[in-house]
Amino acid sequence: MTAPRPAAPSAGYVALVLHAHLPFVRHPERAHQLEELWLFEAITETYLPLLNVMNGWVRDGVPFALTLSLSPTLSSMLADPLLQARYIDHLDRTIALAHQEMAKYGAKSPLHRLARWYRDRFEQARHDFIVTYRRDLVAALRALVPHGLEVIATAATHGYLPLMEPVRSAARAQVRAGIQHHVALFGAVPRGFWLPECGYHPGHDRLLTDEGVIYTIAETHGVTHGVPRPRYAVFAPVYTPAGLAVFGRDVESSRQVWSADEGYPGDYDYREFYRDAGHDLPWEEVAPFLPWNVRADTGLKYYRITGKGSDKELYDPERAEHKARVHAANFVFNREHQLRYLAAHMDRTPVVVAPYDAELFGHWWYEGPVFIDHVMRLIAANPALAAITPGAYLEQYPTNQVVRLAHSSWGEKGYSEVWLSGPNDWIYRHLHAAARRMEQLAQTYAQGADPLTERALNQAARELFLAQSSDWAFIMRAGTVVEYAVERTHRHLHRFFTLANQLAEGRLDEQLLAEWEGCDNLLPYVDYRVFLDGPCAPEGPVHAGARFGAFASAWS
Repeated sequence: MTAPRPAAPSAGYVALVLHAHLPFVRHPERAHQLEELWLFEAITETYLPLLNVMNGWVRDGVPFALTLSLSPTLSSMLADPLLQARYIDHLDRTIALAHQEMAKYGAKSPLHRLARWYRDRFEQARHDFIVTYRRDLVAALRALVPHGLEVIATAATHGYLPLMEPVRSAARAQVRAGIQHHVALFGAVPRGFWLPECGYHPGHDRLLTDEGVIYTIAETHGVTHGVPRPRYAVFAPVYTPAGLAVFGRDVESSRQVWSADEGYPGDYDYREFYRDAGHDLPWEEVAPFLPWNVRADTGLKYYRITGKGSDKELYDPERAEHKARVHAANFVFNREHQLRYLAAHMDRTPVVVAPYDAELFGHWWYEGPVFIDHVMRLIAANPALAAITPGAYLEQYPTNQVVRLAHSSWGEKGYSEVWLSGPNDWIYRHLHAAARRMEQLAQTYAQGADPLTERALNQAARELFLAQSSDWAFIMRAGTVVEYAVERTHRHLHRFFTLANQLAEGRLDEQLLAEWEGCDNLLPYVDYRVFLDGPCAPEGPVHAGARFGAFASAWS
């Protein structure tokens, strides 16, 4: 079954884009690792609810179009049997805590009702994960592709590509490995590619088009500061000189959801993220459910935002869900009026591109999946609007202006300062040295290697990819779990250089290699030769530049 082509709207299109990514936080060397909780929370609060929302659209015959980028680090964790089992154990502990909380309060107590409501949610999540989706959330996403979901690729470990420019083969390898992983999961070269952190550097468009990618998404000023100025700002795509179509992020729709001051998630009726039973309850009550032996979030959050002060009122799920529907209606109302204005000034149907981190919906903003659900249903019922994917929009409007984009990201201040600042700038000389070493290894073994050497080369590539993850630099800058981010950077660089030295000396330690393969087992399809510089990866997709000439001719 193929997704229906969206009916031509009288005002314009809305392209919702969700970027699903988490750093690789798998620790088989320990029974319990606190950072694995990042994955467990996201499965319960974001990925399962969003899957249920999309399957609800299919069940109800709601025509939908949604774009989702799925990072290889996240998909590798979702497919991992160890993490799947640990997630179920986590749910069992959380359900047990909810039962304990129910028993503590009288049946008529509002806290008892809230604890029971959470118990029901956690038990439903357990059923969905084990029974409905059979632990395979990637397969569940794949099943939605024919119905309106467009899954796009992203870099291997979410490396921040602009800061890899001193060794461009490193950026190319991140792109290639990410696309190869996507092809292995979804069976086709992706039309789109999510640049990690929306980080664009002039010339990196060629890295994508060389691998068959048609489009990406950039931060607003990366497009509007381009040369020449884009005629339609960010409300139609532009082409780069290499033939890559680029869609710019719409400021207004982003502000309504992202802004700490104006955004919907700050409404006082929504659940308060920063108040959790794991921190509020007496230690002796909560300790049996926190195997890390430190306070941590449990998912039982009893309070709503209420206001800016510390006094909080109890959370009311029905009231919060109603507010999410109100905000969804307001979002769609604003998009209709925005697009009607734009349509009167353009020679084509305008498109508003609204990209967000997927984890915003459900994890950070608990009611976010309800919001997404009603936004899509309201768009489907409104003849002035239609949901669309960027790829489908390009099919309708293949001729677009050619613009040289500006260096940009969606990080604070809009450039690269988040990932290159005092707390994290020390990492780059080591990352660049490792990338040069990996490039040399790929050249040395360009024609192949014996099985053990090939395993070592592929694991060296994995370790370097993991060290390059943008998450570690981001955490160092944010000042949250800095020791963990520093340790992960050190660990992967140490493992990389150890393997590189063993390869150079011809004395591979197979036992040590097997141990590291068992720990850092992401990217099972990686080929170390992605670090070879050149127009195409080994056995990679055909160059897509031939598609560009006719598309851009009217704008040249």
